[in-house]
Amino acid sequence: MNIVREALVGTLESSDLRVKVAPAAGELDIVIHSEVIKQFGDQIHQVVNATLRAMEVNQGLIIIEDKGALDCVIRARLQSAILRAADVSESDWGKLL
Repeated sequence: MNIVREALVGTLESSDLRVKVAPAAGELDIVIHSEVIKQFGDQIHQVVNATLRAMEVNQGLIIIEDKGALDCVIRARLQSAILRAADVSESDWGKLL
């Protein structure tokens, strides 16, 4: 998917996260800030990377501010932000995990 505009999804409430997606020419830059990065940083990165691969996102700026969200919440928020930021008329729901 091609990221063509900025999108912001989520909250900074406990057990949630905020995802910002923005266009970036030629690169994929992922920034993760989390209160639980020491305990769950590897798992958060794995969920984010798997979601981006499944949705075929190869460029853009992804900023995640996590407040202890579960994997399913991370995936859902990221998918929502990408769909809002991408220039797509119809979604391929089979790509969503």
